[in-house]
Amino acid sequence: MDDRMKHRHGQPDPLEKAAFQRRLLRHFRATKRDLPWRRRHTPYRVLVAEVMLQQTQVERVVDFYQRWMRRFPSIKALAAAPLNDVLKQWEGLGYYSRARNLHKTARLIVEKHGGRVPRDLQTLQKLPGIGRYTAGAILSIAYNLSLPVLDGNVTRVLCRLFAIRQNSSKSNTSKRLWGLAEALIPDGHARDFNQALMELGSLVCTPRNPACTRCPAKKLCTAYAKNLQEKLPAKRKRPGTIKHDIGVAVIRERGRYFIQQRPDGALLAGLWEFPGGKRKPRESIAACLRRELREELGIEVEVGEKLCEVAHTYNHYRVILHVHWCRITRGRPKPLYAQRLRWARPADFARHTFPAANLRIIERLARASADSVEEARDPHR
Repeated sequence: MDDRMKHRHGQPDPLEKAAFQRRLLRHFRATKRDLPWRRRHTPYRVLVAEVMLQQTQVERVVDFYQRWMRRFPSIKALAAAPLNDVLKQWEGLGYYSRARNLHKTARLIVEKHGGRVPRDLQTLQKLPGIGRYTAGAILSIAYNLSLPVLDGNVTRVLCRLFAIRQNSSKSNTSKRLWGLAEALIPDGHARDFNQALMELGSLVCTPRNPACTRCPAKKLCTAYAKNLQEKLPAKRKRPGTIKHDIGVAVIRERGRYFIQQRPDGALLAGLWEFPGGKRKPRESIAACLRRELREELGIEVEVGEKLCEVAHTYNHYRVILHVHWCRITRGRPKPLYAQRLRWARPADFARHTFPAANLRIIERLARASADSVEEARDPHR
């Protein structure tokens, strides 16, 4: 008997659906990971976890989540905190707009919803940074409401389960997948089922080399039966990686370093950085630094030795930071671009939030300082 999953008019076969639900829930309850946000499904804890998990792997999120909950144990604590404290707590997790949106959302929930995360899908989706997937995840996991989730992991599972060959990013295919995700939810078990579906995609039904032999749904999977699991979902054409060379200036005066805060509306808004900018075609890094500091700060600089290079990738583009010591030869820095300017001692860096690439510059400065101290102690080493 062929018991692979079939569906007509967007509805899975009832008997096969029931078999899939039983097998998936049994597998999840036996093998689920012990994650901190699963220990208590309070709406605030689920909200924080789901926002952190946007575009970030579970393993990276765990430590950030635990530190966050110690610092902001309730939605009221988060709403009352200054934005700079929120960004500092997020430092290193990336995609900082998530932290800003989470902070705004907390304040709106306290101001307009009595400090309670709304139970209504449309209301929740009106809050900053919460789309259909995140809203469905929060409501199904926190409140056990029968609402679907459709992230990359779930999309992959469904495309293989039903052998959906169309591009999942197309609107008709996406609508079909949302319908299937909703139709599969067993009554009263949305919390465990949605987490089970996402975990299956994360740990078993992986993008490459899926572990089909230990999948609880392998006897129901059409892609497995037809040996299509490596070909589905249909591959989307991804944009090529764009490379940018960035000149970065490290300016030190009397033991303090010059840093600036990025303006509202810019990428990485509100974070602190060493000044500099993107190199133009056929422009040297030294010329780039002189131009950028003149345009952004109204100063003239002498470009000195190279301190280091730092490579970092943001989505589909890659930046190479060429970091040089620089000395101001004319003028005083003015905030022509940045929100605020500051001369900071190394001990002050911990009070400011820096992008990941700038944190690596700070690490290099610390090593350079340690090397200088060691050389002063033993000039013949």
